[in-house]
Amino acid sequence: MSKATTWDMKGTWDSKGAWETQGRWEEHHRAGLAEAGLRRMHDVLNGHVASGAVPGLVALVSRGDDTHVEAMGTMHAGGAEPMRRDTIFRMASLTKPVTAAGVMILVEECRLRLDDPVDEWLPELADRRVLARIDAPLDETVPAARPITVRDLLTFTFGFGVVLAAPDTYPIQTAIRELGLDTTSPDFGPEEWIRRLGTLPLMRQPGELWQYHVGSDVLGVLVGRVAGQSLEGFLRERLFTPLGMKDTGFHVPDDRIHRLPTSYAHNPETGELAVWDEAAGGKYSRLPEFQAGGDGLVSTVDDYHAFYRMLLNKGTLGGERVLSRASVELMTMDHLTPEQKVEKDAFGDHFGRHGGFGFGMAVRTHRRDLASPGQFGWDGGLGTTAYADPAEDLVGILLTQSAMDSVHTPRLHRDFWTTAYQAAS
Repeated sequence: MSKATTWDMKGTWDSKGAWETQGRWEEHHRAGLAEAGLRRMHDVLNGHVASGAVPGLVALVSRGDDTHVEAMGTMHAGGAEPMRRDTIFRMASLTKPVTAAGVMILVEECRLRLDDPVDEWLPELADRRVLARIDAPLDETVPAARPITVRDLLTFTFGFGVVLAAPDTYPIQTAIRELGLDTTSPDFGPEEWIRRLGTLPLMRQPGELWQYHVGSDVLGVLVGRVAGQSLEGFLRERLFTPLGMKDTGFHVPDDRIHRLPTSYAHNPETGELAVWDEAAGGKYSRLPEFQAGGDGLVSTVDDYHAFYRMLLNKGTLGGERVLSRASVELMTMDHLTPEQKVEKDAFGDHFGRHGGFGFGMAVRTHRRDLASPGQFGWDGGLGTTAYADPAEDLVGILLTQSAMDSVHTPRLHRDFWTTAYQAAS
């Protein structure tokens, strides 16, 4: 048992707009997290808030039964309402591992099989044509060598995804935009979404190459059809309720909308924060027509911690088993060949730094920073990051309302992870 501390946090904005913290360290005995590391985490995170890099944040680090949370800054830039532990965030791509877990529940029930074609459930994706090359006209295609499987969708290798090039570089990008398939909140439902997707050729042969994002949205449609209910309804019944994730879903109800901060992007010319989505009346204030399995969830730091603790516990939390040990191990191992990783690894730190990819999330295959091989998790483009490290029995989650479209939020994330591993020393 090591003596450690928690921070009883208070703060104000000074006359220059900087965040000044006031509080006291309460000493008690803590097993698993180091006091010096937690103090440094507090100071480093507070520095990012004080600099104006982000209006606010909520961070969590846990090791075993020991959990430490920091809530700093404000809900809205220039506002006075403080961030709180129960603030609800737009999770963006942290939705992807949750969707993958939902798929694995159906696999365990033998309602889906990893290597079966998805044609039965998604006939829109049967009998595919494939672009002759990525820059080809849409009618210059060849037949798909084989059908798309559930495994292809889980590993992002089904032959279609985000094109890592400037908008409208290739005809396929223009077609995606014109069909409204390039938005996180289309104004049509899953049936129309999959119909429109099915009118386009694949970009690659099934199984050929990792391509980001779209596989998770297809999985969301697949879960709905197999389960015979909405994606949110299935996830709530099989994951959220058993794990106590009471504030997780695809929108924020009216009685909780005050807990949703303003979401910010960055002005590409000035770097200043610009409102991307308001809370009341915004994208997440109502249940969307399309519940996106790739980036649609909202959640809190404690709700998402429950999900990751379940994964670290090999499928159980608080006596509730939602997945088998074997399924969790399968989800959190690298499934890609070197050839499938070429485009992923070429895209710098954002996609390539982990080495591997499991089901809906990255898997660390080498040690290039403080994280251990075997660490798994993902990042969200609206300012979120969450990983678990089995070797350290460590979970780290950092939630902000500032998008990953400038240098500031990624630097904050990196500094959080550097101090999180010091807290585990």
